[in-house]
Amino acid sequence: MSNHPQNPARIVLLDRQTLPDDITIRAFSFSHELVQFDHTKPEEVADRIRNADIVITNKVKVRGSAIAGAPELRLIAVAATGTDVVEVSAAAERGVAVCNIRNYAVNTVPEHTFALILALRRSLIAYHASVRAGRWQDAGQFCYFDYPIRDLAGATLGVIGDGVLGRSVADLGRAFGMKVLFSDYKGSKGMGPLYTPFEEVLRVSDIITLHSPLMTSTRNMISTAEFALMAKRPLLINTARGGLVDELALEQALRDGLISGAGFDVVTAEPPEKDHALMRLLDLPNFILTPHVAWASREAVQSLVDQLIDNVEAFERGQPANLVAA
Repeated sequence: MSNHPQNPARIVLLDRQTLPDDITIRAFSFSHELVQFDHTKPEEVADRIRNADIVITNKVKVRGSAIAGAPELRLIAVAATGTDVVEVSAAAERGVAVCNIRNYAVNTVPEHTFALILALRRSLIAYHASVRAGRWQDAGQFCYFDYPIRDLAGATLGVIGDGVLGRSVADLGRAFGMKVLFSDYKGSKGMGPLYTPFEEVLRVSDIITLHSPLMTSTRNMISTAEFALMAKRPLLINTARGGLVDELALEQALRDGLISGAGFDVVTAEPPEKDHALMRLLDLPNFILTPHVAWASREAVQSLVDQLIDNVEAFERGQPANLVAA
């Protein structure tokens, strides 16, 4: 139960604007005071959470120094699955619980993944741009063949990461008639007969899609050496985390034709600077960059917010859910 049942819990939401305005955030069922900020700069975190019992954050980093300066803090509720924005070990040392959101994106991320795959496999963006530029009239016939078009049926889909999202992507791939190969993260051992080694997936896949968490062991797990293994010049799709792919190596691989295209929804720095490696690729017809919105279907965001409220209420009832271990 709450340590302070006689007082309203002070809840501080650090980045309300990371959630759409039209999403319903229901009121907490217990006595509380809710303080909301649209944005919070790094240097503002410590002051804003100083008197908080509960902190809610999506992308604002909550580090050990800020946690140490918040003596009443009992819970940090992350409005996302990834918890790298919180210094979880520092929270644990202070006895502050950390919880996250789980399995809310089981439809939206796989659908966005396949939107990128289909758009690239059939050169939709390139053909749309060429029609707008007048190419159809210049061709003088019912169609033209400026860009490659490939079916998904019969192609090999390599899925890196076998969590809920990876499995959902695999299900969609099978529905398209694709051969699906699962690999765990680079360097994994003892995966068992249902898995294909990481390097082999890189060699034989027509499309490679990433669904791995960002950890020390997965950072830049695809770089120059890995691109050199991709014998079938696959599409590379990343709707998981910025940092899984070495972005400078991706730029070089795409320009050198080591891969046939790439679709990314995540970047190491969000938003990226205008001269960022991925921004420099936007002139290419076989590259698509979307602004970290694979998670953001209306249905998924509402599910996330509902689960966020549920997590906080469960904690206040003394039945914490979705706790993250240090």
